[in-house]
Amino acid sequence: MLTRRDLLAGVSASVAFGAVSAGCGDPAATPVTDAGTAPLDGGPPIDMVDFLHGVASGDPLVDRVILWTRVTPRAGVAGTATVRWETSSTPDFATITDSGTFVTTAARDYTVKVDVTNLTAGTTFYYRFSVGATRSPVGRTRTAPTGSVDRLRFAVVSCSSYAHGYFHAYRDIAERADLDAVLHLGDYIYEFPNYLYGNVRTYDPPTPTVTLADYRRRYAHYRRDADLRAVHQQHPFIAIWDDHEFANNAWRDGADNHFPETEGPWPVRKAAAMQAYFEWMPIREQSAGRIWRRFAFGNLVDLSMLDTRIWGRSPQEIEPSNDPTRLILGADQEQWLLGNLASATARWKVIGQQVMIGSIRPQINPDAWEGYPVARTRFLQALATMRTTNVAMLTGDVHSSWALDIAVDPFTAAAYNPTTGAGALGVEFVTPAVTSPGDDPNGLIPPLLAQNPHLRYGEPGLRGFVILDCTPERLQAAWYHLAAGSIEQRERQRTAFGSAWSTLNGSNRLSPGGEPAMPRDNPPALAPWEPT
Repeated sequence: MLTRRDLLAGVSASVAFGAVSAGCGDPAATPVTDAGTAPLDGGPPIDMVDFLHGVASGDPLVDRVILWTRVTPRAGVAGTATVRWETSSTPDFATITDSGTFVTTAARDYTVKVDVTNLTAGTTFYYRFSVGATRSPVGRTRTAPTGSVDRLRFAVVSCSSYAHGYFHAYRDIAERADLDAVLHLGDYIYEFPNYLYGNVRTYDPPTPTVTLADYRRRYAHYRRDADLRAVHQQHPFIAIWDDHEFANNAWRDGADNHFPETEGPWPVRKAAAMQAYFEWMPIREQSAGRIWRRFAFGNLVDLSMLDTRIWGRSPQEIEPSNDPTRLILGADQEQWLLGNLASATARWKVIGQQVMIGSIRPQINPDAWEGYPVARTRFLQALATMRTTNVAMLTGDVHSSWALDIAVDPFTAAAYNPTTGAGALGVEFVTPAVTSPGDDPNGLIPPLLAQNPHLRYGEPGLRGFVILDCTPERLQAAWYHLAAGSIEQRERQRTAFGSAWSTLNGSNRLSPGGEPAMPRDNPPALAPWEPT
């Protein structure tokens, strides 16, 4: 949790974990359509463009997926660009399986987003865009499977502060050919100006992102990074935002790092941030800024992606109160999530979300679920009443790696037994940051393990990602980390396996995971790499 005092002091030290350191598609989703999404009166036709920001895909369902790109008109010419898209079953496009056009203008920042339908479930295919003779890089994506599924693999990431270093973790994920999707849990961009939070690389714009133009420029700047383009090129994303896509420690009606007297009304900034996010991210858009949505991966994984940040969150309090009106999801999202868990028939009920639901003593993180104790207890007690098994929470935000059992009160022996697992309602896997700073691990983990009986693994300082490997027998999270200091190096750095923890079918608790699951045999070919 980064405080306003920290920001005003211009700190660049650790702010990762305040508690430690000081589709089925959703039926409400509105499909993205061709051509008609962009105004047709955006000026004269443009036929000379560049594809400077790569390609991307996202929100895979059994029969459709979002395809994305952006065109940059040459010589700053404004107008209307008609972009052709094509799909193929092979990376050489020997056979075109589908095609169409999308009209884009400055009104949507020249972004292109197509919801390609009538696809085959559980299938990898390739896509590209063109304007005239100019072609984009080839992208690679995959639809969700249906029916009986024996294995799935996801990469789980969050928190990529451009100013703190290089995105080596993204490149490592891009090179893993056997993934079904990348789950991004938020803080895809950071809103800060240069040198306020990190000084390895500088931003465009160099000032804070406040206006729509600012947010668009920041996304464009991020997407010029070759490693970020690479991971989007090779894998579909299922993404949610956290606070830094808006402003630090945001909530429904404001943010700790928003100053109305100089930056204008919060609703205006919030709307600008949302618009840029929907323009630049391969997400299937819904009404009113809703990003909470559900995905089905056959009979193996039911995935609910939440918005614990913007949709229904009450303001943070330094000392969390027992006020029952304080919410973190909002009443509608909370009931939706409980309904998902009650109706899910897949083996694993996976929840992707932003902030930790587990508590780690001695301190309290008021920005996490424990800062909303009544809402947290209500949700966990409802989970206990349902007797739902095989629940796993995936969490970002805190720039560190943790594996915990989830319990209503893990600190009371009568409520939770760490030896037998009695009282455990599921597990939580926390992914490290891609680049954002963690804590100094020296001497930290042993006392935390001693004070927190539900905490099984912790690594507070290293950056990296999680590989979530799913089979009917177990759900395994394997952490991969970069060596300390690696992200400050421009030269290619590689992650190494750190630890693995699993939850076994029906156990509702963690077990040591041993070695990481082996990659799948003979995965579909990666797309031809974009020239650097």
